[in-house]
Amino acid sequence: MRLFLDANVLFSAAHNPSGNAHALFLLARKGLVKLYSSGFARDEAIRNIALKLPQCREALEDLLGEIEQVPEPQFQLVRSAMLAGLPEKDAPILAAAITARVDALVTGDKRHFGALFGRRIENFIVLPPADALQLVLEQLPL
Repeated sequence: MRLFLDANVLFSAAHNPSGNAHALFLLARKGLVKLYSSGFARDEAIRNIALKLPQCREALEDLLGEIEQVPEPQFQLVRSAMLAGLPEKDAPILAAAITARVDALVTGDKRHFGALFGRRIENFIVLPPADALQLVLEQLPL
């Protein structure tokens, strides 16, 4: 399964090693999922860690080395995401997930993405980390 991680998921995984976001990295290390993100999300996560939890900077850098960075999306896709109601700071995330052809966009941003949780957008579903983890675990062979 291919998962696109939003900046807040990267941030959460870096500062909470027992949380759902970090569990996705554990599954990736076992080869059970493939993790993707964009430079835009990476930069936001780095900025937020530096501001709020600078002691977690090294953990974030380690995690960033485990994901595949996808190319930034075309402007038309970002614009379409904005026209669909996402703010300027979140539209590139949705657009990059579309470009990456992932199975799920994983985000903890309930405020801006909450209305999309559980919905299919293009070729993927938008999920919070707990639901993404559950989906992955449900698809594992017994």
